Amino acid sequence: MSNIAIIFAGGSGVRMGSGLPKQFLEVNGKPIIIHTLEIFEDHPEIDGIYVACKEEYIDRLNRFTKLFMITKVRGIVPGGSTGQDSIYNALKAASADYPDDSTALIHDGVRPCITAETIDDALASVREYGNAVICTPMYETPVQSESGEDVETLPARSSFYTAQAPQCFHLGEILGVHEAVRKENPDYTGIVDSCTLMKQAGYDIHIVEGPRGNIKVTTPEDMFVFKAMLEYRETQNVFGFGVRDLDSRMKKG
Repeated sequence: MSNIAIIFAGGSGVRMGSGLPKQFLEVNGKPIIIHTLEIFEDHPEIDGIYVACKEEYIDRLNRFTKLFMITKVRGIVPGGSTGQDSIYNALKAASADYPDDSTALIHDGVRPCITAETIDDALASVREYGNAVICTPMYETPVQSESGEDVETLPARSSFYTAQAPQCFHLGEILGVHEAVRKENPDYTGIVDSCTLMKQAGYDIHIVEGPRGNIKVTTPEDMFVFKAMLEYRETQNVFGFGVRDLDSRMKKG
């Protein structure tokens, strides 16, 4: 069974205020999207990578993949009008090269702090349960408010998680669900991610707990956190503990 990374990188960078899609902003000499792709490039169990990118930036991304020797990229396809539309385009491209029982690891192009250990855990979950969604427990108090002005309910924090990425499913299954949904809901209204898509289709979804550092870089503040994470990675061997150890310490704190 093959393992394929499906990377969607169609953001516009509006919240970053840069004028350039955030996935192409450079940090430590390389674009954020390259930092992300390198994690999957270097993972021994990843067989291929497909990227959905804003069409006008495909040539630029092709140049970057050559410059930074990202050799597992099998295709770069135009993104769609929504994130789910972009994911569908990449899944379709992958389905032309890989069988239905392949694992598709669907990941944000601007989540460059994913770890090899988290990918290992996700793949193990797919082998055992048929799917995996990386989540982190909610550490702050969830508040529900329809008005946005008054606190109405305070659900128990212990039962809440935040879904992140990668979100992993068998290629044939998730592509089939996409095609069914596109007939009835072509704009993917109410569907914010692959987890939502598959849950609404009736699938049981298995949670795999991931590190809190698996951030999505969407704001200037996130850029500072990402730079700090890179510095930590560069020095973690000196301190003698890894990402999982750091996450454990953060939980205790």
